[in-house]
Amino acid sequence: MGGFKKFLFRGNLVELAVAFVVGAAFASLVKDFANSFITPLIALLGGKPDYTRLAVTIDGTRFPYGIFVTSAIAFIITSAVVYFLVVLPTTKLIERMDRGKEATERECPECLADIPIKARRCRFCTSEIVPRVEAP
Repeated sequence: MGGFKKFLFRGNLVELAVAFVVGAAFASLVKDFANSFITPLIALLGGKPDYTRLAVTIDGTRFPYGIFVTSAIAFIITSAVVYFLVVLPTTKLIERMDRGKEATERECPECLADIPIKARRCRFCTSEIVPRVEAP
């Protein structure tokens, strides 16, 4: 039982659970934003605010393609919101924070793997490398 308890309260599992809950809440928020603002804007341009009712019937079988269209629009909107409101600002913030830091790695000229700046031999392809001359 002690091992199971350690597994449950291990940092990665708890972080994953929190990320899942926050992600689900964020997805719900973006979906509601799309339903409240984006879908009506599309309806102003296209004329149909509710795509879930769109369907085609072939030989008595109904194919509700509107559900897929609605999900595709929600996916595109969710992806755009995540990219522009989460990924892009986070990337810019990390770039600003790393701006003043000195580089600790460089590319191996043979295999292009990242190796320490002071390395004399690549740990991946074992080729000899001339160490960079440090500026005084």
